[in-house]
Order: sequence, then structure tokens, then C-alpha cells
Amino acid sequence: MKKILLILCVAIGLHSCKIGKNYQGVELNQPDSYAQADTLRVVEYDSINTDSLELNTADLKWWNLYDDPVLDSLIRTALENNRNVLIAAENVLQGRLALKNQNAEMLPKFDVNGQVQRGNFLLNQVGSTQNLVLGAATANWELDLWGKLRRLSEAARADLVSSEYGYRGVMISLISEVATTYFSLLRAKSQYEISIRNATSRDSMLQLIQARYDKGIVPVLDVNQATIQYTIAAGSVPQYELQIVQLQNTLSILLGKNPGEVRTGKPLNAQNYNIDLPVARPVDLLARRPDVLVAEYQVIAQNALVGAAKGNRLPSLSASALIGITADSFGNLSFNNPLWTLTGQLAGPLFYWGQLKRQVDIEDSRSFQALYAYQNTVYFALKEVEDVLAEIRTTKAEIEIAEQRRSAALQAQMLSRERYNMGVTSYLEFLEQQRQAFDAELLLEGLRANLLSSYVQLYKALGGGWLTEEEEAQVKEANAEKAAQEKE
Repeated sequence: MKKILLILCVAIGLHSCKIGKNYQGVELNQPDSYAQADTLRVVEYDSINTDSLELNTADLKWWNLYDDPVLDSLIRTALENNRNVLIAAENVLQGRLALKNQNAEMLPKFDVNGQVQRGNFLLNQVGSTQNLVLGAATANWELDLWGKLRRLSEAARADLVSSEYGYRGVMISLISEVATTYFSLLRAKSQYEISIRNATSRDSMLQLIQARYDKGIVPVLDVNQATIQYTIAAGSVPQYELQIVQLQNTLSILLGKNPGEVRTGKPLNAQNYNIDLPVARPVDLLARRPDVLVAEYQVIAQNALVGAAKGNRLPSLSASALIGITADSFGNLSFNNPLWTLTGQLAGPLFYWGQLKRQVDIEDSRSFQALYAYQNTVYFALKEVEDVLAEIRTTKAEIEIAEQRRSAALQAQMLSRERYNMGVTSYLEFLEQQRQAFDAELLLEGLRANLLSSYVQLYKALGGGWLTEEEEAQVKEANAEKAAQEKE
């Protein structure tokens, strides 16, 4: 009895071991702040849920700041119906099932089988012809001495968490893509209306010039120039009409429906351009950006696979049991004299020509690849935030200048037309002012759409803007789980 207890204690002690190194995190040299950020708007990660426009943002969706109910409706529809989101959700489901499968590898396996035989060589004995009816149940269990199976479970759990952050990343990308496409659609509609207005105005001017030419007041060159200017504006109308159709079709696909017309809300010039997002510290990207977290959990998973590969080089201990009954006919089957056997087996690799060691080296190499990929993801995340912050700042400056340009160009166009009607200036001067006014209007609408899209890209670059209470709880739970693994 003492020997059995000693064996059990040794087995339990070995079972608590896990070969390989536990994940200790990755050291990264993170800057204290963004070079392009306004230091007065840099906030701590924990204050993101409350720091914005004196609003309680615990349940606030970022795109609500635009105050466009149509945009809000489109984003909600996309989150429910977009096929890429549904694919990502299936990835999470597969990860959960894979983790359960891997955890089941640490439990005993049970089988049942039955046989019916007739012959003169049964149960390894030669004799007269006879029948054999056999029914048996077996159990097999591999004890996880070195933690190989637990390392594989650890890898599966990291893959699951990675897929969950991947799912969130898909949703954030979808939100940004829907909003960006929506603002591009507003831009195309605005430019389409500008083109129609200019084409109508130029057509009226063409008719006036044609009437003057018919009376011999102006040369044919003025008619030709007026015709050219009209066709330039009129020719841009179908171009923007095509853009509207293409953007509506793109938006329809994002919404998970057939291509078709998409309703829009507030026009481009009525949108909110004074959005002030709180920018967290660069180090907070490590806990907020889904792509960074996905990359880190891939490092964790690969670290566990290294331990599993090392476990394959060590002996394995397994136990098996069989219980059954046998007779020469079904009527004689009875449990009065059952068959049974208990087996313990210790088996280990002896000489595999270096295959197992090389497999460890391969997994080690893959760990370095995962680490480098994680570092690159962090660097790219920092770059993306810096780029978007610079884009917002410079686009605001461009818009301010473009508004002055448009105002001056429209006024110059009006004055030039009056001067031309009074015969003070040539028609060529009026045409030039007309061209500049048209270009200035189109440019301003393009810059406005770019600024709105830049806010969307900042939302995405920061890891999705604010976290809801539920999302924050998920992040904290994942971080706590990772910290617990590091302490093991």
C-alpha cells in the first residue's frame, strides 16, 4: 500500500511540472507621448471612459459624436449583417471548440468493442472448431508528466483569445470602413451637386454668349470658350454620378446586402468637424489595439508550442484497463467470470536521428518570428497614430486656407462676370475666375471628407476609441489571465 501511495505521489509531482519556459512578456521601448499629439489631450487609459466633451461616455459609441442618425443606423446594420464579421465570429467558435478538444486530451479515453468469431484458432490456441463471443470496454490515459498536453492547451487558449481580439479588430475595421465610405459618398454627392449647379450656370452663360454672337456683339471665340467651360462642368456630372453609384454599392456590401441605393443623412457641409478625441499614451496601445493583442497572443501560443516540442523528447507514462466477458455463444455470456487487465506503460524516444531536437529548434525559430511580427505590429501601430494625428492637423490647416480660397474665388467670379457684362474686361478673364471658383469648391469638399475620414482612422488607430464597460472587463480579464500565466 505504501508503495502505491509513493508511486501516486511521484506521479502527481511530475504531473505538476511543465517543461519549457513560461511566457514572461516582451520588453518594448515605448515613447512617453506621440510627437504629433497635443499634450493637453493625452489621457490615461483608465480615464478614457469619462474624458470627452464633459459627457458620460461609458456607453457612448464613438460615431455618435457625428450626430448623424443615418450613419449610426448603417454601422449597426453592418455589425449585424457583414459577412466578414460573421466569418470572424465563426473563428472564435472554432477556437473555443479547439480548446475543449485539446483539454480533453488530458482525460482518459474510453472505448467499447465486440467480436464474434468461429474457427479452430481462437485466443491464440489451436483446437477443435468452436465459437467465440467477446465484449469488452477499454480505458486509456496518458499522464501529462512533463506538461506537454498542458502546453498544447495553453497554446489553444492563446489561439482562442487571439481569435477573440481578431473578431474585435474586424468589427473596428468594419466601423471605420463604413464611416469612411459614407463620408466619401457624401463628398461625391456634394461634388455632384456643385457640378450640376456650375453646369447650369455655365449653360445659361453659353446661351447669353450665343445670343450676343448672333447679334454680332461678341466673336465666335467667346462662344467656343463658353462651350468648353460648359462641357467641363457638364462632363464632371456623370463622373460624380458614377462615383455615387460605386460608393453606394460598396456600402451595400459592407452592410451585408445586395448592391443598391443607400440613404444618407446630414450633408457634408453640415457634419461635425470639431471632434476632439482624447489620445491615450503610446504604451496603452499594447492593451487596446486588437492587432497588437492578436500578435502578442500568437507569441504566447508559440512559446507554449516550444514547451510541447520539448515534451516530445521525454518519456511518456500511460495507463490502460480492460474489462469484458467472453463465451462460446450469446446465451452463455455472463459477468460471473469477467476478463480484466490493468497495464502501465513507460515509453520514451531512444534514437530518432535528431528529428525531435530539430523540431524543438523549428518551434524556437517560429517563436522568434512571432516575436518579430509582434514588434513590427507595435511599431506600425505607433506610426499609424502619428500619421493620422499629423494628417488631422494639416488637413484642418488646409481646410482653413481652402475656405478662404473658395470665398475669394466665388467673389472674384461674381465681380468678373459683372465686369465682363459692362465690357470692362475680356471674357477670358471671366472664364479663368469661373474655373478657379469651380476647382475651389470641389477642393474644399474633398478636404472636408478627408478630415472626417481622418477622425475615423484615428478611432481605428487608437484601438477602437472608447471602451464600453463590457469591453473593458474583457480586456482586464484577458490581461489578468496573461499575468497569471506569467507567474506560473
